[in-house]
Amino acid sequence: MRSGNPSLKADSFDNFNDTNIGRKMTIQGTVNKTFILLLLLLVTFVYSWNQFVNSPNSVLPLILVGAIGGLIVGLVTIFIPKISPFTAPVYALLEGLFLGAVSAQYEAQYGGIVFQAVLITIGVLFSLLLVYKSGLIKVTQNFRLGIAAATGAIFLVYLISFIGGFFGFQIPHLHEATPLGIAISVVIVIIAALNLVLDFDFIENAADKGVPKYFEWYGAFGLLVTLVWLYLEILRLLSKIRSR
Repeated sequence: MRSGNPSLKADSFDNFNDTNIGRKMTIQGTVNKTFILLLLLLVTFVYSWNQFVNSPNSVLPLILVGAIGGLIVGLVTIFIPKISPFTAPVYALLEGLFLGAVSAQYEAQYGGIVFQAVLITIGVLFSLLLVYKSGLIKVTQNFRLGIAAATGAIFLVYLISFIGGFFGFQIPHLHEATPLGIAISVVIVIIAALNLVLDFDFIENAADKGVPKYFEWYGAFGLLVTLVWLYLEILRLLSKIRSR
């Protein structure tokens, strides 16, 4: 199994013996955990949003804590899946702090954009879930490899852009509202969305393999990682379109 999502890496569910795992992971259990994580994210999202509304200059610490803390907790969860029942909720809370402040900043500049981005993200999630369950998209090995490679390429481009920013270098059109910049964002949104299909497939295969119960939290965490990325990319795309 393979997913473009780095948290759902190919060997995450290997090396388990059915005779000593006890309770098994289920798809329904993973869905339930995903909703719990989304609710936790929403709590800190609303808090961070209100902080921006009350004092716009006070949210920078929330952004830094959410972004850096979320990254650290996410990496720990990836390397130690067994503690995901504890770290996944913490990750959701931290991401809520980050997303709430960032979303409020976008909303202040482009009224109504956050509601649009949330609706589109939810629409993409359920549309792709329906398409996946109907079998219209076949998750072949080449499909997995292609999306994983595209995701890695996007990460590399963002990394180069981030590092280049310290030296006054920016990748042309990546952050600009030009027609090409919008087209680039559309492609990135499509790749992020297709990662959801890989995540669905990965979780389904993991449940079929009878992995331990705590992997429900790990699968929900991995799905949340993709949803956060997809939402941010949709927000960026809409802001580029609105700025024109």
